[in-house]
Amino acid sequence: MSQPSETEVSLIDVSSYLPGEPIGADYYTKYAESDALRDNLMFRAPRLRHHVGANESAVDMVEQAAQGIIERHGRDVIENVDVLITHTQLPDIPFCGAGGGIAHRLGMRPSTVLDLNNGGCAAFILGLNIARQLLSAGVGRSALIAIAQNAAGQVFDHPDVRGKSQASVPGDGAAVGLLTRSDASPILDVECRTYGQYAGDMTYTIDPPRKWWQPGPGAPYIGFTEDKITKVLARGNRQVPEVALAVCHRNGLSPSDIGLLVTNQPNRVFLRNWREALEVPESRHVDTFDECGNLFGAGIPINLDRAITGNRLQPGEVVVMAGFAHAGDFAGAAAIRWGGRPR
Repeated sequence: MSQPSETEVSLIDVSSYLPGEPIGADYYTKYAESDALRDNLMFRAPRLRHHVGANESAVDMVEQAAQGIIERHGRDVIENVDVLITHTQLPDIPFCGAGGGIAHRLGMRPSTVLDLNNGGCAAFILGLNIARQLLSAGVGRSALIAIAQNAAGQVFDHPDVRGKSQASVPGDGAAVGLLTRSDASPILDVECRTYGQYAGDMTYTIDPPRKWWQPGPGAPYIGFTEDKITKVLARGNRQVPEVALAVCHRNGLSPSDIGLLVTNQPNRVFLRNWREALEVPESRHVDTFDECGNLFGAGIPINLDRAITGNRLQPGEVVVMAGFAHAGDFAGAAAIRWGGRPR
């Protein structure tokens, strides 16, 4: 039997957390305002979603998400992690990422801590790419990727925002992924692409206009228009299958070899279009939109955790994760041959 390469890196486990009790779509009915985008397919509300608690921080959410990893692998495995990579949709404190707070809360003393912003809804894949490169280069033997989506119950539930059509779609949640230098569940490949020309299409709008950090009336919200939505739909429909197929083709895989497809979940339209473009049947594409809403960057790892827990991914099968971010300025995909979760 051949020995595993010293530079082979595996995603050996994921665990997740959804805050509070589920909130139904009827919660938003009482706040709904007349909105030119109300009937747009982008904003068809999920049946349920979760909101971060009023006094719940991103660090709190990640601590809860990490409990599954701790229970299955032991606290010492978390405490001895060498690399910590984090992404928080809405940082608790301006200027500061959550990396330091997460490391302290979990009893970690990592040699490398990175807080990511540009990965957006594909942040978990970006984190996989960076962790894989660092561990392969000998920076350490293990890494933890921690993603917190906490904007639904804070930005989108603000009294001045929750009446808008966009407010009922997001949900909150957190997830962590544990990586080691091993061949347990090897990362076969990762593809990350930056489309900087689209970065300016993601806007944060306030009425009356002001900088988001300036005091004044009105609350910020995402600046959607019909024209922007048309462009984002076109980009997302193209980018996610492209990066997924790039990973598959480099590894001699066809869509029929995908045991499980896990994507971010902006809305039902994207979910349907992606699986059709990749010729993956609905039974092999994780879809929690109606239970959780748009989980932004936490969507991929939360969906992967739920699929593993639900016995939808078997040892030896290939899982392909893919997603795009913001208005289409970043997209990524990763393929992993799943080796099974420790019991």
